[in-house]
Amino acid sequence: MGPHQPQSQHIHQNPRYDHRHGRSNLASCAAASAFLLLLVAAAAIALFILFRPHDPTIVVSAVQLPGFASSNGSASFTFAQLAAVRNPNRNMLSHYDSSLVVLSRPQNQVAGFMFIPAGQIEGGRTQYMSASFNVAGFPVTGNAEVVEVESRMKLKGRVEVLKFFMHHVETTKLCTVSVSSRNGAVLGFRC
Repeated sequence: MGPHQPQSQHIHQNPRYDHRHGRSNLASCAAASAFLLLLVAAAAIALFILFRPHDPTIVVSAVQLPGFASSNGSASFTFAQLAAVRNPNRNMLSHYDSSLVVLSRPQNQVAGFMFIPAGQIEGGRTQYMSASFNVAGFPVTGNAEVVEVESRMKLKGRVEVLKFFMHHVETTKLCTVSVSSRNGAVLGFRC
Protein backbone atom coordinates (compact mmCIF):
# COMPACT_ATOMS: atom_id res chain seq x y z
CA MET A 1 0.00 0.00 0.00
CA GLY A 2 1.27 3.30 -0.99
CA PRO A 3 1.28 6.58 0.85
CA HIS A 4 -1.59 7.92 -1.30
CA GLN A 5 -4.07 5.13 -0.71
CA PRO A 6 -6.34 5.37 2.33
CA GLN A 7 -6.17 2.54 4.70
CA SER A 8 -9.40 0.77 5.29
CA GLN A 9 -10.19 0.18 8.87
CA HIS A 10 -12.16 -2.84 9.71
CA ILE A 11 -13.78 -2.82 13.08
CA HIS A 12 -15.34 -6.07 13.87
CA GLN A 13 -18.37 -5.71 16.10
CA ASN A 14 -19.87 -8.59 17.85
CA PRO A 15 -23.53 -8.79 16.75
CA ARG A 16 -24.49 -10.45 20.03
CA TYR A 17 -22.99 -7.58 22.03
CA ASP A 18 -25.03 -4.91 20.13
CA HIS A 19 -28.20 -6.93 20.45
CA ARG A 20 -27.79 -7.34 24.21
CA HIS A 21 -26.87 -3.68 24.63
CA GLY A 22 -30.03 -2.63 22.69
CA ARG A 23 -32.21 -4.85 24.87
CA SER A 24 -30.85 -3.36 28.08
CA ASN A 25 -31.48 0.18 26.74
CA LEU A 26 -35.03 -0.75 25.81
CA ALA A 27 -35.70 -2.37 29.20
CA SER A 28 -34.26 0.62 31.05
CA CYS A 29 -36.36 3.03 28.95
CA ALA A 30 -39.51 0.99 29.60
CA ALA A 31 -38.82 0.88 33.35
CA ALA A 32 -38.22 4.65 33.47
CA SER A 33 -41.41 5.32 31.48
CA ALA A 34 -43.46 3.06 33.74
CA PHE A 35 -42.03 4.78 36.82
CA LEU A 36 -42.85 8.24 35.42
CA LEU A 37 -46.40 7.18 34.54
CA LEU A 38 -46.86 5.77 38.04
CA LEU A 39 -45.49 8.98 39.56
CA VAL A 40 -47.82 11.17 37.45
CA ALA A 41 -50.83 8.99 38.34
CA ALA A 42 -50.00 9.16 42.06
CA ALA A 43 -49.60 12.96 41.87
CA ALA A 44 -52.93 13.33 40.04
CA ILE A 45 -54.73 11.19 42.64
CA ALA A 46 -53.14 13.12 45.52
CA LEU A 47 -54.11 16.47 43.97
CA PHE A 48 -57.66 15.25 43.36
CA ILE A 49 -57.98 14.15 46.99
CA LEU A 50 -56.50 17.38 48.37
CA PHE A 51 -58.30 19.80 46.04
CA ARG A 52 -61.51 17.87 45.31
CA PRO A 53 -64.33 20.39 44.84
CA HIS A 54 -67.41 20.13 47.05
CA ASP A 55 -70.94 21.37 46.43
CA PRO A 56 -71.92 24.49 48.39
CA THR A 57 -74.30 24.16 51.33
CA ILE A 58 -77.50 26.15 51.78
CA VAL A 59 -79.06 26.83 55.18
CA VAL A 60 -82.43 28.59 55.21
CA SER A 61 -82.64 30.65 58.40
CA ALA A 62 -85.92 32.54 58.03
CA VAL A 63 -89.10 32.56 55.94
CA GLN A 64 -91.81 35.23 56.11
CA LEU A 65 -95.03 35.84 54.22
CA PRO A 66 -95.96 39.49 54.83
CA GLY A 67 -99.12 40.85 53.24
CA PHE A 68 -100.88 37.48 53.27
CA ALA A 69 -104.49 37.68 52.06
CA SER A 70 -106.77 34.75 51.30
CA SER A 71 -110.14 34.72 49.54
CA ASN A 72 -112.13 32.47 47.19
CA GLY A 73 -109.70 29.55 47.38
CA SER A 74 -106.56 31.51 46.53
CA ALA A 75 -104.03 33.55 48.44
CA SER A 76 -101.64 36.34 47.60
CA PHE A 77 -98.58 37.27 49.62
CA THR A 78 -94.99 38.41 49.49
CA PHE A 79 -92.59 35.51 49.93
CA ALA A 80 -89.40 36.48 51.79
CA GLN A 81 -86.56 34.07 52.53
CA LEU A 82 -83.16 34.51 54.17
CA ALA A 83 -80.52 31.87 53.44
CA ALA A 84 -76.82 31.36 54.10
CA VAL A 85 -74.73 29.81 51.31
CA ARG A 86 -71.36 28.37 52.37
CA ASN A 87 -68.54 27.64 49.93
CA PRO A 88 -66.54 24.74 51.48
CA ASN A 89 -63.88 24.86 48.75
CA ARG A 90 -60.46 26.47 48.92
CA ASN A 91 -61.09 28.44 45.73
CA MET A 92 -63.73 30.95 44.75
CA LEU A 93 -67.20 29.77 43.74
CA SER A 94 -68.78 31.66 40.84
CA HIS A 95 -72.53 31.08 40.88
CA TYR A 96 -74.91 31.75 38.01
CA ASP A 97 -78.28 30.55 36.69
CA SER A 98 -79.59 30.17 40.25
CA SER A 99 -83.22 30.48 41.26
CA LEU A 100 -85.77 30.50 44.05
CA VAL A 101 -89.13 28.87 43.27
CA VAL A 102 -92.34 28.76 45.33
CA LEU A 103 -94.48 25.66 44.74
CA SER A 104 -98.02 24.89 45.84
CA ARG A 105 -98.54 21.62 47.69
CA PRO A 106 -99.61 18.92 46.86
CA GLN A 107 -99.94 19.94 43.18
CA ASN A 108 -96.28 21.08 42.90
CA GLN A 109 -97.28 23.86 40.55
CA VAL A 110 -94.99 26.88 40.29
CA ALA A 111 -96.65 29.79 42.09
CA GLY A 112 -93.70 32.19 42.13
CA PHE A 113 -90.22 32.38 40.67
CA MET A 114 -87.13 34.57 41.04
CA PHE A 115 -83.65 34.45 39.53
CA ILE A 116 -80.80 34.89 41.99
CA PRO A 117 -78.25 37.36 40.58
CA ALA A 118 -74.88 35.89 39.62
CA GLY A 119 -72.03 36.44 42.02
CA GLN A 120 -68.96 35.01 43.69
CA ILE A 121 -68.30 33.50 47.10
CA GLU A 122 -64.72 33.35 48.38
CA GLY A 123 -63.31 29.98 49.43
CA GLY A 124 -64.32 28.94 52.94
CA ARG A 125 -66.74 31.88 53.29
CA THR A 126 -70.48 32.19 53.82
CA GLN A 127 -72.67 34.62 51.92
CA TYR A 128 -76.11 35.62 53.18
CA MET A 129 -78.81 35.95 50.55
CA SER A 130 -82.25 37.43 51.00
CA ALA A 131 -84.96 37.28 48.38
CA SER A 132 -88.52 38.50 48.29
CA PHE A 133 -91.13 38.54 45.55
CA ASN A 134 -94.90 38.69 45.18
CA VAL A 135 -96.97 35.55 44.75
CA ALA A 136 -100.54 35.89 43.47
CA GLY A 137 -103.14 33.20 42.89
CA PHE A 138 -101.67 30.65 45.28
CA PRO A 139 -104.27 27.84 45.61
CA VAL A 140 -105.72 27.31 49.09
CA THR A 141 -107.72 24.09 49.36
CA GLY A 142 -110.96 23.90 51.34
CA ASN A 143 -111.24 25.16 54.91
CA ALA A 144 -107.69 24.26 55.84
CA GLU A 145 -106.33 26.07 58.89
CA VAL A 146 -102.78 25.43 57.70
CA VAL A 147 -101.49 26.00 54.18
CA GLU A 148 -98.24 24.38 53.08
CA VAL A 149 -95.91 26.31 50.80
CA GLU A 150 -92.80 24.73 49.32
CA SER A 151 -89.69 26.71 48.41
CA ARG A 152 -86.86 25.36 46.29
CA MET A 153 -83.58 27.25 46.15
CA LYS A 154 -81.19 26.00 43.47
CA LEU A 155 -77.63 27.26 43.22
CA LYS A 156 -75.46 26.42 40.20
CA GLY A 157 -71.88 27.46 39.70
CA ARG A 158 -68.31 26.47 39.09
CA VAL A 159 -65.13 26.20 41.11
CA GLU A 160 -61.69 26.66 39.60
CA VAL A 161 -59.30 23.90 40.66
CA LEU A 162 -55.53 24.46 40.42
CA LYS A 163 -56.03 27.38 37.97
CA PHE A 164 -56.53 24.90 35.10
CA PHE A 165 -59.70 22.92 35.69
CA MET A 166 -63.27 24.10 36.16
CA HIS A 167 -65.61 21.90 38.19
CA HIS A 168 -69.36 22.48 38.00
CA VAL A 169 -71.24 22.39 41.30
CA GLU A 170 -74.96 22.42 41.99
CA THR A 171 -77.02 22.22 45.14
CA THR A 172 -80.72 22.43 45.91
CA LYS A 173 -82.50 23.15 49.19
CA LEU A 174 -86.17 22.22 49.43
CA CYS A 175 -88.18 23.64 52.35
CA THR A 176 -91.79 23.10 53.39
CA VAL A 177 -93.36 26.10 55.15
CA SER A 178 -96.54 25.77 57.23
CA VAL A 179 -98.61 28.96 57.15
CA SER A 180 -101.78 29.94 58.98
CA SER A 181 -104.52 30.48 56.42
CA ARG A 182 -106.12 33.21 58.59
CA ASN A 183 -103.28 35.70 58.96
CA GLY A 184 -100.30 34.28 57.04
CA ALA A 185 -98.18 33.70 60.15
CA VAL A 186 -95.41 31.18 59.60
CA LEU A 187 -96.09 28.30 61.98
CA GLY A 188 -92.87 26.50 61.12
CA PHE A 189 -90.66 25.29 58.32
CA ARG A 190 -88.47 22.27 57.68
CA CYS A 191 -85.76 21.81 55.10
